[in-house]
Amino acid sequence: MSEANTEKWRSPGFIAGVIFLCAVLLALVFAGQTVMRWLQDEQKVPLKQVLVSGELTQLSAKEIDKAVRNDTAVSLFAIDVDDAHQAIESLPWVYQASIRKSWPDTLKVYVVEQVAVAHWNEDMLLNQYGGVFDAFWQGDELPSLYGPGGSELTVLQGLKAMQGLLNGSDLTITEVSLSERYAWHLKLSNDIQLRLGRTEFIDRLQRFIDVYPLLLKNEKAVAYVDLRYDTGLAVGWREKTPS
Repeated sequence: MSEANTEKWRSPGFIAGVIFLCAVLLALVFAGQTVMRWLQDEQKVPLKQVLVSGELTQLSAKEIDKAVRNDTAVSLFAIDVDDAHQAIESLPWVYQASIRKSWPDTLKVYVVEQVAVAHWNEDMLLNQYGGVFDAFWQGDELPSLYGPGGSELTVLQGLKAMQGLLNGSDLTITEVSLSERYAWHLKLSNDIQLRLGRTEFIDRLQRFIDVYPLLLKNEKAVAYVDLRYDTGLAVGWREKTPS
C-alpha cells in the first residue's frame, strides 16, 4: 500500500466517516428491531377482525376466528399464516381454506365447507368426492354406505348410478353395502333388500325395476329380492301381520 493511501486511511476525516456509517447502521438495526417488537405487540397492533367469506351452513365465522386466535390475543404481524391455515383446515367441516393478511388489522379467510352426502361405516361422513371426514351431522337423512377401506369412492359412484336408475320408479336407496368380496347389497326406502352380487349389478337392478310392478300385486309385502342369477330372481315375502 502506498504512503498516500496509508495516510488516507489514517486521516481523521476518513475515520470519522467510518464511525458515522457504523452508527447509522446500528441505529437502523435498532430501529428495525424496535418496529418489529412494536408490530408484534398485540396490545399496540391487535388483530381486530377475521373476515370470513364462503358459503357456511355447518360452520360459523366465530369457530374460524377462535381457531385462528387460539383463545389468545395476537397481532396481525405475529400470525403465522401456515399455522393459521392448518388450524382452520383441521376443523371438521372445513374442506379447503385460503388465508391472506390485510394491513393493518384484518385477516381474510375464504372457506369451502365439506358437503356431506352419506354416512360411511356408521361413524364417519362422506363428501361428494368420496372423501371421508369426521363430523357431527344435523340435517336431512342421508343414505348409509358401508364398505372396506379404500372403497369409499367406488361405493359412492355405485350409489349415484343405481339411484339414477331408480329415480323413475319413486324408489330411494337408504343403504348400500359392498362386501369384502365386492358384492353389492341394497336397502330401499320401503325396506326391500336387494342382493345384487359382484358383477352386472346395474343390469340386475334393472331386472328388479322391470319386475317390481308385478311384485306389488302380491298380497304379501316383499322382504328381499335375490338377483344373483344369470336369469330370474328369488323373492322373500314378509308374513302378513294379523289384523
